[in-house]
Amino acid sequence: MASISDPNIRDGFTRAMEEIHNKQLQTYEEIIDMTTDLCQSQRQFVKSAHDTCLKKCKDDEMLFETIQTFKKDLVQNYVSLKGKQHAISDMIAEIQQKEMQKDGIIQKIEKLKEEQARRKELIHSQNKTNKDRLRNLQKARVVFQDHLGMEIRAIRGKTQLVKSELLQFVFRNIKPSDQDIPYVVTMGIKEDGSYQIVSSDPGLECLPALESRLQESNKLAAFLANVRKEFISQAR
Repeated sequence: MASISDPNIRDGFTRAMEEIHNKQLQTYEEIIDMTTDLCQSQRQFVKSAHDTCLKKCKDDEMLFETIQTFKKDLVQNYVSLKGKQHAISDMIAEIQQKEMQKDGIIQKIEKLKEEQARRKELIHSQNKTNKDRLRNLQKARVVFQDHLGMEIRAIRGKTQLVKSELLQFVFRNIKPSDQDIPYVVTMGIKEDGSYQIVSSDPGLECLPALESRLQESNKLAAFLANVRKEFISQAR
């Protein structure tokens, strides 16, 4: 066994130790370089993560602001929608009310048309009746005025039912002792077209009965003839 004091062995050991030391230094350098690279990479990663987080925060803030804006818009839209719904409801109610008023107006117009038609028919009927009355009066005038000396006068009516002109039939040649004494019967036409005997002078007790017969027969000449007979009978 070689002695440790052997120079060759000592030099070999020294060289071996130096080689081991150099390898360890190289390994340390590699570890340091690797650590440096790792630190640099870590710093870059941290910086990138920090930048990403900052950007994410800004994006989140913008998103939050956008959400808040959307919420405000949504609230405003909801309020506006409620107002429009109320306005639409009011408009629908107003339209319905106008439709009801329209139906009422249409019904009133129909009633007015029916009433106008009835009035027109009534006026036509009254005109026809008045024409018949006029023909009767003309016949009576021919018979009594021309042949019996009867006078026909027109006066203004003052009764409730007859407010137009009245006719007075003045009979003469009744009393033999004084043929100029006038015997008068006053009559007119009601709004429904029927005759109304207003009065007679002198009064005749049978005048209501004669009027009733006139209403039934509508023969004025016969009525005047009967009145004249009653005046003659009363005068004698």
